[in-house]
Amino acid sequence: MAKRSSNRIWWILGGIVILLVGGLLVAKSAGWIGKEKEEEATFSKAQKADIVERVSASGKVQPEVEVKISPDVSGEIIELKVHEGDSVVKGQLLLRIRPDNYESLVARAKAAVDQARASYEQTKASVGQMEAQLARAQADYNRNKKLYGDKVISDADFETSEANFKVARQNVESARSNVDASRFAVESAQAGLRDAGENLRKTTIYAPSSGIISKLGVELGERVVGTSQMAGTEMLRIANLNNMEVRVNVNENDIVRVNVGDSALIDVDAYTYSGRKFKGIVTSIANTANGLGGSVSAAATATDAVTEFEVKIKILPESYMDLVDRSKKRSFPFRPGMTASVEVITERKNGVLSVPIAAVTTRTEEKKTTESEEPVVTNTNQRPKEEKPKEVVFVNKAGVVEMREVKTGISDFENIEVISGLKEGEEVVSGPFLLVSKNLKAGDKVKKKVEKKDGKKE
Repeated sequence: MAKRSSNRIWWILGGIVILLVGGLLVAKSAGWIGKEKEEEATFSKAQKADIVERVSASGKVQPEVEVKISPDVSGEIIELKVHEGDSVVKGQLLLRIRPDNYESLVARAKAAVDQARASYEQTKASVGQMEAQLARAQADYNRNKKLYGDKVISDADFETSEANFKVARQNVESARSNVDASRFAVESAQAGLRDAGENLRKTTIYAPSSGIISKLGVELGERVVGTSQMAGTEMLRIANLNNMEVRVNVNENDIVRVNVGDSALIDVDAYTYSGRKFKGIVTSIANTANGLGGSVSAAATATDAVTEFEVKIKILPESYMDLVDRSKKRSFPFRPGMTASVEVITERKNGVLSVPIAAVTTRTEEKKTTESEEPVVTNTNQRPKEEKPKEVVFVNKAGVVEMREVKTGISDFENIEVISGLKEGEEVVSGPFLLVSKNLKAGDKVKKKVEKKDGKKE
């Protein structure tokens, strides 16, 4: 009985072994075990496409010309002839500043001029008196000189007449100098009168150019501060709203691709609801980065800041003329300060070989070394030369990827131009991003991701 039970156990164990061996053979033949892992990926073909390279930036809509008006004199505003949004023409009266103090200064300057002129006339009259005294002293001197030669008068009398003659001559010269000084005093007083009159004139503010009052920062009765040396209180701004531009800040990495004359597409936030985009053209590119005044301290402060350059883009009128409605006083569809996004078209190529931008990545070639090789040190302070990463794509060859170096050109938001390294129709791995950018290696096996019935990829 025990022997029969032992045989049964051996038969059971033998059957299990046979099943296990058979299962392994079947799994191996089916590829379930012992097969190299395949990476799931998405594929795209290298094909010709139109690529438009763009530089994106955002900024504000501003008038091309906007004049800020500040007073040259201080005082209270007693007349305000305009309101914000009014249209004005060059030479139109805008406002008046109380002129009382400046009128008093003009009256005082006029009195100073009259006083200087009277003094001038007085000094001119004194010159005539001095010249008459000089003529009499000269006659006495000539007469006494003859008498002195005839031994008729004493030495003292002759010396007295000679001294009187010299004094009279000096008095004439002094009087003539006083006339010149009086004339200069008159000119100085007249200059003071002109200055006082100019300050009085500046109490009345006229429009320096035609346009729209885009900003009014003062009210009637408000006091303003003004000086001739520096800008005073900003009272208002006059802008030409017929010519508008967008001022954007472009990163230093993109500014080298932007040129004056490049076309642009402008998306003004106020018109985003309608899907409307306006056309523009680059008119100006700043030569100096924002916030840098050229000083060493300014440069040091901005070292860690983002370096950006201001670019001005004119909005072409023909792209918004349909928004102008004179009957409803909608002559200007844009207002200063509106937010806008800009896409500057820096280059355009049609029908060039391209692949999805996600298919191109970089790899650094690893240098293989043997144990017998020893590093050669030429300079202890010299750093090892770093290998420059190269641009590559992974080409699908019957389920096995081949890493291939490529040379690329311009790109847009989806595709990138391939100048060399690929042929039209070749299939490249374009995703997932982590697989292409980091994990994938030459010789790896890949398979296409399949979508589930609900539309998601497995």
